[in-house]
Order: sequence, then C-alpha cells, then structure tokens
Amino acid sequence: MLEALMEIFPEAPIYTLLHDSERTGGRFSGRVAKTSFLDFPFVRKNHRLFIPLMPFAAQSLNLKNDYDLVFSDTAGFAKGVKYGSATRHVSYIHTPLRYAWESDYLNFQFSIFNFQFWKHVFKPVLNYLKKWDYQAAQKPDALVANSRFIAGKIKRYYHRDAQIIYPPVDTARFFYDKKSQISNYYLAVGRLMHYKRFDLIIDAFARLGLPLKIVGSGPESQNLKFKIENLKLRNVELSPFVNDENELRKLYNGAQALIFPQVEDFGLVAAEAQACGTPVIAYGVGGAAEIVSEPETGVLFHEQTPEGLIKAVEICQKKRFNRAAISRSAQRFSKDKFKKGILTLLNDLGYTFR
Repeated sequence: MLEALMEIFPEAPIYTLLHDSERTGGRFSGRVAKTSFLDFPFVRKNHRLFIPLMPFAAQSLNLKNDYDLVFSDTAGFAKGVKYGSATRHVSYIHTPLRYAWESDYLNFQFSIFNFQFWKHVFKPVLNYLKKWDYQAAQKPDALVANSRFIAGKIKRYYHRDAQIIYPPVDTARFFYDKKSQISNYYLAVGRLMHYKRFDLIIDAFARLGLPLKIVGSGPESQNLKFKIENLKLRNVELSPFVNDENELRKLYNGAQALIFPQVEDFGLVAAEAQACGTPVIAYGVGGAAEIVSEPETGVLFHEQTPEGLIKAVEICQKKRFNRAAISRSAQRFSKDKFKKGILTLLNDLGYTFR
C-alpha cells in the first residue's frame, strides 16, 4: 500500500518508527526522511519487546515543519505523530492497536508464555496503551478503515466514523491466466503465525486426504512441520514463502481454492487469489467476508473448526466457478480504485492532487 501512496504523493518524505532496508529491498530508502530513536537492528528484529516505548517513538517524529497534510498509514502508533496546528491529518487505519484492545490477539502472540499471569503483571502498561491509543485516534481530521470490519472496531473503540477504502491489490501482477492448468491441490499462503490457524487447515486435510500446499514462513514453521510429520501426512506440503510474484501467481492460478480460516482485518492474500480467478474458502468473520461473494467467488464457513472447514471444502468441490468472473470481481481492490478513493477523500477535505 505504501507504494501506491508514494505514487499519489511523489515528493512526500516518509517518516517511520523503524526502517529495515533489507526487508523492504531498499524500495523506500530514498524517501525515508527520519526514523525514531528506536531504529536499531536489535529493535527491528524484536520490536514486540519494545511496544511500551512505541508511543514515545511515534511522538519523537516531530513533523512541525510547514506540512499542509500528514497522511499516516498505521496498525499501531503512527497516528500519534506530532505536527503543526495548521496541518491536516488523515489516518489510514488497518486496525486499532491490538495490544491495547484485543486480549485474544495477545494470547495468540504470547501463547508460549503463561499470558494470563503476565497480563496481570503488565496491566498498567496495557491500560496506558489503551488510553494513549484512544487519545491519538481523536487527533486526525479524518479516519479511513481498510474494511467494514475495521470501521466497526473504530466506531466501537474510538467512537468515531471512518470512511472505507479497501487496500490495493496489484492486479497487474496478480491476474487470471486462462492458459494455466488447474491442478488438484488446495492452497494456503501467509506468514506462519498461530492466529492464522494453519493448524486447523492441517487437521481438516488430514481427514479429507486431499492435496494441500502451505506456502509461508514464520514462528510457527517448526510446529507445523512437526504436526505434519507426526500425523504422517503425505498429502500436505509445507514450503517457504515464495518471493517470486510470478511463481506465486502460478500457485494461485493452479489451485482448486485458497483456504483462509483466520480472522483478518482485510485479507490481502484472499484478494490476491481472487484477482487470479481462484475461489476462496474462508472463515466468515473479518475482512474475508467482504472479499468473498458467496456463492459466486467462494464459500464461507461459520464455525472455526476442522469440521466447519471440511464442510466448506465439500461444498466447494460440488461447485463450478467462473474464474474469469472471480478475477473481474477483484478489480474493486485494484490500485487505481484505491488511489481514486484516496484522492476523492482529499478533494473533499479541500486538497487537489493530480
């Protein structure tokens, strides 16, 4: 999304709490004007340990230069930057600060520890983060949500309305290739984290016996590998994340369906798969419920259990999907659509951009 914003604001400098040029491939190095006092290699790799300091780091990014407009792109702290009294601020919010508002997320993130114990120990910190996050969310002139799901959370936590502008999918890179051969495998893609429920997918496909490809890397990689080995599943393949977008597009195009069992704020992977014409089998809570149009583009299930997923896969097997139509439906998430939405919002605020 940042690349699309850079196209809208081609001369605007970027302020960020942390900047790892290796992870971003150096794409933003020439535009980063300032980072926070936390921007050190150890912090970049272990940023969750420094969550209590993030509000101070955000406020250290003092934008009190002669900026007419500040546009923050945030799932956490960037909306709390300081700026001049004459400056307007638009904040695009991917999610309210999870650490402050959602204990379930913390349970998943820190499941290796006895979280209920540490929750009481750090209760003052969590209370501070909640208060800070609420106050920071009152300052922007306009809030933008990446889905109706997140707009609802913004209303519930911040007591503010937000305009909904879906984040962009690069439909020039992810598209339906009518020449591609549809194979027999089902696909799951993403960072291997506990809340994304790859364990649930494995349990379901252990019973279904259908071919499954899991593509991703992350902290749950070893646990999932051991699970597959212990269950002696020859039908499940676990592969590292694919950085080659052409290869990822081929995987999407060749899959029977994408499996998406987690609750996400939006669900970019599901939107990418739909752009490639691939049906999506998704848990019907969160942003995925806005991406999948049942029954035309996929199947939603409403029990986040192996049984719920198994039923959805069996329904999907009986359907014949129009993959070209699925791809066309994903054009509502195109970069052009996103840029038009942002420019319309800015025009309503009195700004003119070409």
